[in-house]
Amino acid sequence: MLSVNNIEVVYDRVILVLKGVSIDVGDGAITTLLGANGAGKTTTLKAISGVLRSERGEVTKGVIELAGRPIQGMRAHEVTNLGLVQVFEGRRVFENLTTEENLVAGGHVQSSHAMKQGIDMVYSYFPRLRERRAQIAGYLSGGEQQMLAIGRALMSQPKVVLLDEPSLGLAPMLVEEIFGIVGRLVKQERLSVLLVEQNATMALAIADHGYVMENGRIVLEGPAAKLSANSDIKEFYLGLNEGGTRKSYHDTKHYKRRKRWLS
Repeated sequence: MLSVNNIEVVYDRVILVLKGVSIDVGDGAITTLLGANGAGKTTTLKAISGVLRSERGEVTKGVIELAGRPIQGMRAHEVTNLGLVQVFEGRRVFENLTTEENLVAGGHVQSSHAMKQGIDMVYSYFPRLRERRAQIAGYLSGGEQQMLAIGRALMSQPKVVLLDEPSLGLAPMLVEEIFGIVGRLVKQERLSVLLVEQNATMALAIADHGYVMENGRIVLEGPAAKLSANSDIKEFYLGLNEGGTRKSYHDTKHYKRRKRWLS
């Protein structure tokens, strides 16, 4: 469904941020992109969704294809019209609008009939939003705002959703609830999801395939179950030692990444 092939991203025509990144997101599957802060994960999403130019960035090499159609260089609204939407980190709901008005804003290009169907579909997956349909979005809880951000994205009837750090700042029970809903959406609506997440445990539990990014490069990839069992992933992202028990703070603080990751 979505293919990123050997792309490079440059900011201000000088700063090379992504270096030969290749990612495939299957139809009706969840693919996760893991990595530390500053690894280039969010830049990858912005390169795909077409919002880089607003930050003086551009894809200088490589190809990004959605259902076989090249989309690199397209503007964000053109990419959205083709069926790809990004849910940004930090939720970014329209705080002065009600819950339902936010959903209407997300589906403003749809017909009135499609708009109603979209709102009903969002409420079926997020019943809490139905209960708060008339509430000002700025007064929703963090978890409800995250649900609203995802629901608003669904209003454009996308085929591919890019999710950037949906667990950020949320309690573990809320994270589990939201990820469970995302899993249902993928299965029942045949969505394809590219998930950027620092909560590696949760991301690998829900994903079908995963990639690990370091310093603008993909350094490891494979089925999610295989990555979960990888000793490097256990040490660097799950905080486990070789025996599967939690590492001490001292051990975690002083680890060094194995050079073979970058070989």
